[in-house]
Amino acid sequence: MKKQYIITLILTCILFAGCNFSSGFKTDFATGLSYKYKGFNLQNVLLIDAANNRMSSNKVPLNTKMAIVALGISNYGQKDGKVYPGMMLVVTDKTGKAVLNAPDLFEGAPGYPPANASELRGDITVANPIISGQTYHLKVHIWDKVTAGNEINAEADLVVQ
Repeated sequence: MKKQYIITLILTCILFAGCNFSSGFKTDFATGLSYKYKGFNLQNVLLIDAANNRMSSNKVPLNTKMAIVALGISNYGQKDGKVYPGMMLVVTDKTGKAVLNAPDLFEGAPGYPPANASELRGDITVANPIISGQTYHLKVHIWDKVTAGNEINAEADLVVQ
C-alpha cells in the first residue's frame, strides 16, 4: 500500500512539473499595489512615477503622469507566431464612478512577437477630473486573447496631492 502511495505521488509530481502553468500573488506594502496572476509567468508589477522610477508610496502629484507596468510576462498563447494581449485600465473615485476607463488598451492591435509583449504599460495622466486631496482606486486586468485563463489582476489606491 505504501509503495502505491509513493508511486502515485511521484507520478503526480511529474505530471505537475510537465505543465507550463504559473500562478501567484504579491503585495507591495510601500505602495499598496497588489496583484494576482495565473497562466502567465510574471516577474513583477510596479507603479512608475513621471520620471520612470519605481514609486515608493501611493501618493501622486496632481497634473503629472504615472504608469502601471507588468514586467517579465511570458507563457502567452500564440497564433501564427504572434501574441495578443489585452489590458483594461480603470481609475474610480470614492463613489465608484470611473474617471478613467480604458476597456482594452490593445484593442485592434495586429499582434506582437512574444519578446515585444513581455512588458505591458498603462499610462495615467493625473489631471482633471481627478482632484487633489482625494483617493482613487486603480484597477488593471491583463489577459491573453489566445489562451483563455491567462490573466493578471492588479489594484492600488492612489492618493492625489
